[in-house]
Amino acid sequence: MREFSYIRATSVVEASEGAMQAGAMLLGGGTTLLDLAKCGVAAPETVIDVTHLSGLSGIEVDAGEAKIGALAKMSAVADDPAIVAAFPAISQSLTLAASQQLRNMATIGGNLLQRTRCPYFRDPGTFSACNKRAPGSGCSAIGGVTRNQAVLGVSDACIATYHGDLAVALVAFDAVVEIGQHSVPIDDFFLVPGDTPERETVIEKGEIITGIRVPASAAAKNSVYLKVRDRQSYEFAAASAAVGLELEDDGRTVRDIRVALGGVATKPWRARGVEQALIGKVIDAETVRAASLAAVEGAVSNGGNHYKIELAPRVVARAILELASKSKEISGGQA
Repeated sequence: MREFSYIRATSVVEASEGAMQAGAMLLGGGTTLLDLAKCGVAAPETVIDVTHLSGLSGIEVDAGEAKIGALAKMSAVADDPAIVAAFPAISQSLTLAASQQLRNMATIGGNLLQRTRCPYFRDPGTFSACNKRAPGSGCSAIGGVTRNQAVLGVSDACIATYHGDLAVALVAFDAVVEIGQHSVPIDDFFLVPGDTPERETVIEKGEIITGIRVPASAAAKNSVYLKVRDRQSYEFAAASAAVGLELEDDGRTVRDIRVALGGVATKPWRARGVEQALIGKVIDAETVRAASLAAVEGAVSNGGNHYKIELAPRVVARAILELASKSKEISGGQA
């Protein structure tokens, strides 16, 4: 058993100072840290417990935005009536993630900082080559079993999928991550691997997520999170889509649409090409299916994950048509 020091932080400043120590890691819900320690990826010398910091677990929703504290539990956010009403896709993304027991423990801030579930990353005893764990060592996934690996945002250094659900919905609705005294748009918060796959977010050592803000919008209020997976529960997405839709007064023309993908990219992936293809268009099944192909522009397959290139546009189209069907009958049926 590896020994480590334990510090219970009493303020954000104290937690930040503690996190600056070599080998220090933050402890929120602990669901990710415990996993990484058990599989030998994380070996903290000091654990900084932030669970008792005050003022970081609130959930506030008004006409302009939602404010969610970094220490709010996933289950609390998912079940909050105001979140369910104004941001249904966010609620659904949390409900469809993990198990109820984990959702009761895991924090929102910790959820954003979870590491990839790539089996090559999480099995250092078998696969020594992993550029996320050991930069420059190579990527065991390339040339390996790739069924669950990414097809978007990949590089020669890494093809590991970002498996989270919540961040996909947050990216769709332009959330902002608060990090101490500054904030970062969530689409910029996550990084593609490039030549530095060990860096998954813009968080610097000693920085702490304190909260998330999500602008309210008609599209966010009329939204859905659709998750397609190999089994119904406790499984990561083969492909998922967070979609928000606002139609013009005629009930047929797209005024605003937001689309983000999960399960297919190295980070939560905003499908702006789909959005641009549908803004101002009269919505019908054929138009939606054609536009949804833009979701996988630039996709690169590595053998067994090729099916994601066909699956992702289908998931996007299905989610859009599901939302549109609330306002009008879609010609041509569902995707």
